[in-house]
Amino acid sequence: MKRSSVALTAAGCLLAATGCTPGTTHVTLTVDQAAALADQQVHVKVTGAPAGKPLEVGAEAVDRDGRKWHGQVTFTADDHGTVVLDTAKPSAGSYHDTDGMGLFWSMNPPDGSPDAQSYLPPVEDGQAVEHLDLFVDRDGKRLASTTITRRWVAPGVTARPLTRAKDKLTGLYVAPKPDGAKHPAVLLLGGSEGGLPPPSSTYLLASHGYPVLDLAYFHAPGVPQDLREIPLEYFAAAAQWLSRQPEVDPAHIVALGTSFGSEPALLVADHFPRLVHGAVLLAPGASVTGSFPHSGGAAWTYQGKPLPVNDPIPVDGVSGPVLAVAGGSDLTWDSKQSAELIMLRLDEAHSAFPHEAVIVDAAGHGVGGAPYLPHGTKINHPIVGPYDLGGSRPANEAALRRGWTKTLALLASLQR
Repeated sequence: MKRSSVALTAAGCLLAATGCTPGTTHVTLTVDQAAALADQQVHVKVTGAPAGKPLEVGAEAVDRDGRKWHGQVTFTADDHGTVVLDTAKPSAGSYHDTDGMGLFWSMNPPDGSPDAQSYLPPVEDGQAVEHLDLFVDRDGKRLASTTITRRWVAPGVTARPLTRAKDKLTGLYVAPKPDGAKHPAVLLLGGSEGGLPPPSSTYLLASHGYPVLDLAYFHAPGVPQDLREIPLEYFAAAAQWLSRQPEVDPAHIVALGTSFGSEPALLVADHFPRLVHGAVLLAPGASVTGSFPHSGGAAWTYQGKPLPVNDPIPVDGVSGPVLAVAGGSDLTWDSKQSAELIMLRLDEAHSAFPHEAVIVDAAGHGVGGAPYLPHGTKINHPIVGPYDLGGSRPANEAALRRGWTKTLALLASLQR
């Protein structure tokens, strides 16, 4: 994506729409990208401010439901009248530590609490697009402002729904812009919410050049409504379908699973190493769990037989890299211990492939997906209702950044 610089100053005509009076100040707000993919960092800088004086820098965006989310922090300009958000620490506001993207994830909805509320960007022409307004205020006056456009879909990315009746799978296939090459691909598996995983990660991965099959395995049309006795062969069939797509490198298919979805991701990587060549496990479990939401049965089967609940998930057959990301304050299950156990088992199996656990101790269960979006530490689970994921917003954001960066690096390492 072409990089550009956008600067608006209250001293010039570019800010006529903000109501500023020309000549009253020389504050300039600069961003290095006027438009970017939603997972790309934007660098923000304020210049021309009164040296040593406080000012407020804020962000606002309207979500899909028409609610305006808002974040704002106070900085003190340095001796040159400059605030660089990448290096400046706020003295007060919606986030507290040095973080150039803090305004993006720390926004709150109108009622002030992001818990159990989902921020979904508006849709334009069928695609998620966020118009985020950045501004600089002092003493109640707007000194400068600009708007950044953040997109979840790069040009040329295409999507195709799959149905059980036609394709023998329920899912969504998202392909990157055609370039004549074959690329590592992702089999994406959501968690206990069922249905299709949130499409934001799917489209962003495809925007980075990686084909993605977003697969539903329960609580969706064409698949069981409960998570009970789901055949591993269903996931293998999905990987096989993915391998036949023209832009996919069939030798480098990675299963990416979040929460409950980490189990079939690791199981299919172990049981079908010729089809799936590694796994990314977000908030993982290390043992086979039972059925959901009604307990008392097996969640998974293999060759027609239920996989025993509480058995360790084997890893000795895995034929590719494994990344696990977990929070030490996870209230759903002990994903930190699970991530460490998976790495230990890979060590004991003398795995020849890279494997790494990324642990953020203060993070909770919400460590899956792309960074730079406002999330709470609680959700309104579509099956069980209000649910506390644990952790803190800053720690969860740190885990999202590290996990997303590592995931993209893992996929890039497979590109031939």
